[in-house]
Amino acid sequence: MKKSSTLLNGLFLSLLTISGVYAQTQPVSALNPKSKTDITAAKTAAKTATVENIESDVAEALTLIESSHVNGKKINYNDLFKSSIDSMLHTLDPHSNYFDAKEFEQFRTDQSSKYYGIGATIGDLSDADGNVQATYIKATFENAPAHRAGLRYGDKIVDVNGTSMLGKSFVDVRNFLRGPRGTVAKLTVERYGTGKRETVDIVRDAVPQPSIAESYMIRPGVGYIAMTGGFNQTTYAEFAQAMQTLKAQGMQQLVLDLRNNGGGLVSQAYRVANTFLGRGQTIFTQKGRIDGSADTYRAENAAPDTTPVVMLVNRNTASASEILAGALQDHDRALIVGENTFGKGLVQNPFVLEYGSMLLLTIAKYETPSGRLIQRDYSDGSLYNYYNSQSLEPGAETKAVPKGPESKTDTGRKVYGGGGINPDIAVKSQTITTTKARFQQKLNNPIFAYVLDLSYGRNKTFDAYKVDRPISFEYDIKAQDFPVTDALFQDFKKFAVAKYKFTPAQIDREREFIERSLRTEFVTAAYGSTTSYQVFNEYDSQLQKAIELLPQAKQLAIQGARANALKQKTDSNR
Repeated sequence: MKKSSTLLNGLFLSLLTISGVYAQTQPVSALNPKSKTDITAAKTAAKTATVENIESDVAEALTLIESSHVNGKKINYNDLFKSSIDSMLHTLDPHSNYFDAKEFEQFRTDQSSKYYGIGATIGDLSDADGNVQATYIKATFENAPAHRAGLRYGDKIVDVNGTSMLGKSFVDVRNFLRGPRGTVAKLTVERYGTGKRETVDIVRDAVPQPSIAESYMIRPGVGYIAMTGGFNQTTYAEFAQAMQTLKAQGMQQLVLDLRNNGGGLVSQAYRVANTFLGRGQTIFTQKGRIDGSADTYRAENAAPDTTPVVMLVNRNTASASEILAGALQDHDRALIVGENTFGKGLVQNPFVLEYGSMLLLTIAKYETPSGRLIQRDYSDGSLYNYYNSQSLEPGAETKAVPKGPESKTDTGRKVYGGGGINPDIAVKSQTITTTKARFQQKLNNPIFAYVLDLSYGRNKTFDAYKVDRPISFEYDIKAQDFPVTDALFQDFKKFAVAKYKFTPAQIDREREFIERSLRTEFVTAAYGSTTSYQVFNEYDSQLQKAIELLPQAKQLAIQGARANALKQKTDSNR
């Protein structure tokens, strides 16, 4: 047999030994029919499957593929191995996965809350016919290599390490900018303000990918924390710092945004929950087979934070985020607002294999404090159905669909398991049609081009919008920052019609989108891409509703505290 086949079999056996999952197979070859005696013997052998049988079957199958399949000489063994193992794992559950060496390295990078590159937000600019002209720097991150090198909003990326970037999309350019830590990206940029070209050597370094995208005082007395970047190694430290800063600014109520947070390290979610729950209150229970995988995790905080909390969730809120939401909901510590969460309640543990690969294997299930299972149904074994089933009734805005058995919170409110976390107040997210989204995407080109001109003083009528300076970080926008007046909108309309072939009617129909995007672009130029999210929040109906519901969250927290105190008193008298 070929060496590659032997290698593949060895890797299969490593996996089977770790997982303990042994498939029973019965080899059949139409090209080489066996006698009745052989078939009987095969059936008998199949009843007592062994590692040797499996190795033999895999070896035989791979040999036939190599020798007889039409593409047998072009096999990518890495892809074949990965798809084979993933298919096996997904018969068990949807979240066990195999990572080859490259994917494993990316997995570790993601959990470290950083990547390696120059630390800049980039975007391309197309002409009226949709042809990409060039990619530009839109923002740099504070203290990142690109910031230290003096790159600024509007710098056109001409080439990277001698390869022209003109005409390439920002996705292609991004791949040239990223690379191993310590390597050099030699950039030639053209300054938008002067047209002069400069060459800068940027040493790639670690660029933070924070869990908290933004935190600021969204209203007087109301703090907002966007914990949308997953639960990574720095999550709790970021959260603690954000809470301290907001309280120093007068925060009395909090909106904690977990929308689109796909989870991550459960230990970090535990620490965030521990901030708000008192000593002895259950945060979650883990139930599994192997040693150390079954336990109840309780809060250890003798002086929990009492700030009223509204927590925003949606269909992409998953895993560790759902553990946090479920814990605060079951103890009536936070009002959950938004859409039903995804429903991932399975615990994965990494098992490092040979050749730098890794198996992420489900070893346990999570339960919320009231005993609810978070995990959604996977009984049909269909990954497509699993990831695409909807959790809210079409058009539902105030009522979530209960899933699974009923449980009760500390104050006796009904909650349900088996399908994620049902919000206390369901608020549907804003959606637009695919056609409308594609049209708005086209508008981003004249918006970017227009703001470039104003930012560098090429439109003297609006000289107050000039941003010919480096980014000012750690800034919270104010109402008077870059207002999109009617005069500015009308001037943009003339620009888009003349330069990008839009009609006045098309521009008028998208006025809200254009006003929001123009202001976002100006804020990005002046204060960076992170601060620009504050503009979008002004138009976010779910967030605005969450702010309205803060008084209800306060009353819920008071009732939850009373229920917990009564429970502690009852327990102490037993």
